[in-house]
Amino acid sequence: MLSLLGSDKNISYFTIPPALILALSARFYSGLSGPGKKLFDRNDPRGFPETLKKADLDEALRGRLLRAEGCSANGFEALPLFAAAVTAGNSAGVSALTMNVLSLGWLASRVLYTYVYIWHQGTERLALGQAPLRFKVWAVGAMICMSMFVLAGLKA
Repeated sequence: MLSLLGSDKNISYFTIPPALILALSARFYSGLSGPGKKLFDRNDPRGFPETLKKADLDEALRGRLLRAEGCSANGFEALPLFAAAVTAGNSAGVSALTMNVLSLGWLASRVLYTYVYIWHQGTERLALGQAPLRFKVWAVGAMICMSMFVLAGLKA
């Protein structure tokens, strides 16, 4: 693993396809292979959340499947920002080591975000004024992306 982070090998561009796969994984769980498979209409994939809301499902399962749909949508929304940040950092000449660490860190934050969003959020009890764990994990990923942009700006 340390050799991947070495300054001579830049793998940051190679982290973009796994980011896409990660965004797809939540949809794969909720509708393509998981418990919602029988309800998923490939001719109307955007209508799937409405179908879930009307289906005769256990409330915990319904919540988990709806959160998986939301997680997938969030992954697709975050993907262009991440790809732009990786491109900006590399184009500006930010060191390969820095880009490798930041891009792998972003992927790790998204893996944790996916887990927290789908499986943890339904059981989380929030005190008034506390940010949910999902937001905290998301904020780490957002800060990593912004760091790539700032470093690119400082380097350019």
